[in-house]
Amino acid sequence: MVSLLVAVIITAIVFDYINGFHDAANAIATVVSTGVLPIRTAVMIAGVLNFLGAVTGTEVAKTIASGFADPGIVTQTVVLAALLGAVAWNLITWWYGIPSSSSHALIGGLAGAVVAQAGVSAFKWSALYHKVLVPLVASPTIGFFVAFFVMIALLWIVRRRRSGWVHRVSRRAQLVSACSMAFAHGSNDAQKSMGIITLALVAFVKAGHAGMPSWAMPQADNHVPLWVVVVCALAIAFGTMAGGKKIIKTMGTKIIRITPLQGFAAETAGAATILSASHFGVPVSTTHCINACIMGVGASKRVSAVRWGVAGNIVTAWVLTIPLSAAMAYVAMKALDMVF
Repeated sequence: MVSLLVAVIITAIVFDYINGFHDAANAIATVVSTGVLPIRTAVMIAGVLNFLGAVTGTEVAKTIASGFADPGIVTQTVVLAALLGAVAWNLITWWYGIPSSSSHALIGGLAGAVVAQAGVSAFKWSALYHKVLVPLVASPTIGFFVAFFVMIALLWIVRRRRSGWVHRVSRRAQLVSACSMAFAHGSNDAQKSMGIITLALVAFVKAGHAGMPSWAMPQADNHVPLWVVVVCALAIAFGTMAGGKKIIKTMGTKIIRITPLQGFAAETAGAATILSASHFGVPVSTTHCINACIMGVGASKRVSAVRWGVAGNIVTAWVLTIPLSAAMAYVAMKALDMVF
């Protein structure tokens, strides 16, 4: 069983790494698209700030570890199947340059694997509704309107300034907002993998297995060991440094043609929304939030400034992420049952 636990941990770290390069665009798409930073510099800075954000708390990790399924019915194969479903969906959407949610892919994968293992009633559907589906609608909506009104306020503040001055100042300000967005991304997304590893460790303990040192194991069902925090923070940081150019292009140019001032407004609104969610332990999608914020700043200029066809494709991916990742995890669980 130790070898299976190790396989789960490695898969979770791989998922965290993929989450990093899949979601690198969340922090840097606007700052790259506006030419404020070259992509290599941007992803390096974002990676460092992802790490710093990831080690600031574990509230979201605790929600993942114990909020969606009773740890007593979760086995190593359930966690492994959940991860495989999430990884598969992430790779598919990355390949096609679709900015979908890694967070929702993981939760959908957990739902599919738990149902395959113990039936529909074993998963906490009320928690899915309150902690995922409500924020799925609420967080992008809040981000959209915060970005919309931040942009309106900024335009009013700089209305009497020359365009050259506004451009120079907003480019500098965008460096700060992009860093804030990268920090916020780490504070929420890295904790998903922390939670799933903790869930696997708890399952290992509850199954009565030994072979792992006490310092490496959680002291309670939702306690996240320090080594898990550090490893997951490093994984998402290095993944972010690997970048995701296809999704950066979609977010930075295909939704709207973004300016530095718009980028500053979108990133500021996105960072505020995500950091608030992290504080309360809500596993929101950083992808949904920043995309909605980009749409919000575009709509503040005029509704037609947003390419709603592209936005519609993104929203479709949002809707499909949980059920399709769940289906993939369900199949993975059935396959793993034949092996183990």
